[in-house]
Amino acid sequence: MTRTPRSAGRILSALVISLALAGLAPALAAPAGAASLVSTAETGKGKVKVEGKLGKDHVKVNEKVDLKGNLKVLDAARAEDGTQTLETVIVQQLQAGAWVNLADTTCRPNGGFSFTLRFSLSATVSLRLYHPETTLYAAAYSAGTLTLRVG
Repeated sequence: MTRTPRSAGRILSALVISLALAGLAPALAAPAGAASLVSTAETGKGKVKVEGKLGKDHVKVNEKVDLKGNLKVLDAARAEDGTQTLETVIVQQLQAGAWVNLADTTCRPNGGFSFTLRFSLSATVSLRLYHPETTLYAAAYSAGTLTLRVG
């Protein structure tokens, strides 16, 4: 078998690509969020659970629906001065494969919250609750999605 300049060029290209990928392998092996997960665990942030329930599972267009829930502290974390903080809770809607913030409110740890939502289009809406990471508590999402039919 004779080698042509074209096949030698292909071999060289494959070798260069292999070396480049080998150099990237350690960076690709570690997940992007690994550092933040380690730092959260090291700082001893408390764990929380956010839960909620819709007042109705079917509403008319522009009809109000209540979403009520609570933020439960699973691992107690206290502010250094002993005061209770107000924690943010966000309701998010799944839109085109991405979670979009609709509204937010605050509540005390182990406290309740309430949202009044209204949708102007007929659709089936997927919602979830989100508690962003704070200085005392780790981030949390509601266990499942809440489905609301608007029509």
